[in-house]
Amino acid sequence: MAEKVKVATRDAYGKALVRLGVIHPNLVVLDADLSKSTKTAEFAKVFPERFFQVGIAEQNLMGTAAGLALAGKIPFASTFAVFATGRAFDQIRNSIAYTGLPVRIAATHAGISVGEDGGSHQSIEDVALMRVLPQMTVIVPADARETEKAVEALLTWEGPAYLRLGRLAVPTVYEEDCPFTIGEAVQLREGSAATIIANGLMVSEALQAAELLAQEGQLVRVINMHTVKPLDKAAVIKAARETGAIVTAEEHSIIGGLGSAVAEVLVEEYPVPMRRVGVPDCFGESGEPRQLLEKYGLTARHLAEAVREVIKRKG
Repeated sequence: MAEKVKVATRDAYGKALVRLGVIHPNLVVLDADLSKSTKTAEFAKVFPERFFQVGIAEQNLMGTAAGLALAGKIPFASTFAVFATGRAFDQIRNSIAYTGLPVRIAATHAGISVGEDGGSHQSIEDVALMRVLPQMTVIVPADARETEKAVEALLTWEGPAYLRLGRLAVPTVYEEDCPFTIGEAVQLREGSAATIIANGLMVSEALQAAELLAQEGQLVRVINMHTVKPLDKAAVIKAARETGAIVTAEEHSIIGGLGSAVAEVLVEEYPVPMRRVGVPDCFGESGEPRQLLEKYGLTARHLAEAVREVIKRKG
C-alpha cells in the first residue's frame, strides 16, 4: 500500500482562509504574533486590511475578536492551543461563550505532537477546557481535507467554536472530497467485533489498527468523531449496540476529552466494555513527535491492543 500524503492541519487551515476570504468579504483573521506558525500569514498577504496582528496579547486577541463579531464580521482568532485556552480562558468564557458570539477560535500546535517544544507548550487539556463551556462547539479534524471542510462549515455557524489543529504533518485520511457536518460522526470502516471512535491524528492510527486486527479475523468499526461537542450520541449508541465494545482514541488527556464525552453517553444510555486511549494523567515532554506518540501509547499498535482487551471483556 502506498504511503498516504502527509499534510499538517494548520497548513490546510491557512489555505482555506485565503480561498474563503475571496468569497466572503466579512471574513477577518486575528493572530497573536504567531502568524507564520499558525499559517494565518498567508491570509495577511492577500487581505492585509482584514488581518489583525494583536501581538503577544492572547486575552486582547479574544476580546477584539468578540468586538468584530458584534460588528457583523466573521472572525477567526488564532494562536497556539496552550495560549488560546490557557491564557485567554476568562475572555473566552465571558466575552465569547457567555455572550454566544460567533467567534471561531482556531488553535494550532495542539497535543504532544508539538514535539521538541516540550510539556509547557503541548496542550493536552484544551478540549476539556473548551468542552465544558456552555454554547461552545469543539471540532478536531482528522486531516487536511477535513480541516478545510470544517473552516467552511464554521463560516455560517451561529455560535462560538473551537477548532483544534496540529503542527505535525499527518496522513491524509480522505482520498477525495469528504462529507462534513458539524455534530455528525463519519463511519470510515464497518465492523462488528468492536468500535474505535477517534479524532484528529488518531483517526489514521485507528484505521491502521483496524487493518492489523482484520489480519487476525477481527473486523473493527472505525468512527471519525470530528465534533466532540455537540457529540453525535446516536452514532455512539448505535456502535455500542451493534459491536458491544468501544475504544476511544485522542491526542489529548484521557480526562475531559473525547473519551470522557463518549463514556458519559455510554454510562447513561448503553453501557458496554470501554477503554480510553489518550495521554495519561501527566504532562508531555520534549522529544521527536513520533517518539512521543509511541511513548504515550498513541499508535496503531497500542490501539489494537486496547481493542483486543475490550473484546475479551465482552463475555
